[in-house]
Amino acid sequence: MGSEWIIIIFVALVLILGTNQLPSAARKLGKAVNEFNRAKNEVQSQMKNVSDSNLDTSEPMETERQKLEMIAKSLGINSKEKSDDELRKIISDKMGPKKTDSSENKI
Repeated sequence: MGSEWIIIIFVALVLILGTNQLPSAARKLGKAVNEFNRAKNEVQSQMKNVSDSNLDTSEPMETERQKLEMIAKSLGINSKEKSDDELRKIISDKMGPKKTDSSENKI
């Protein structure tokens, strides 16, 4: 079923562009696809670098403090000289209000 559409599109392109312009149109399409793939790969590479550099979760967290410090680091919060409660409050404020289920708000 899909091959039929490819044949129909190919015949339509030959009729519209003619046999002389078809190779140049194919080259332009190939260059556009290549550029798109290059940009996609670059964005994926940057996302991987950002995620790898921000969070190192290769080892399990042993304490609550380590978890808080990891979250604070990912949010750009300086965790030194702050108590656990202060960190929780700052993280909570930075992440925004907690979303509630609409069914809980019904009277």
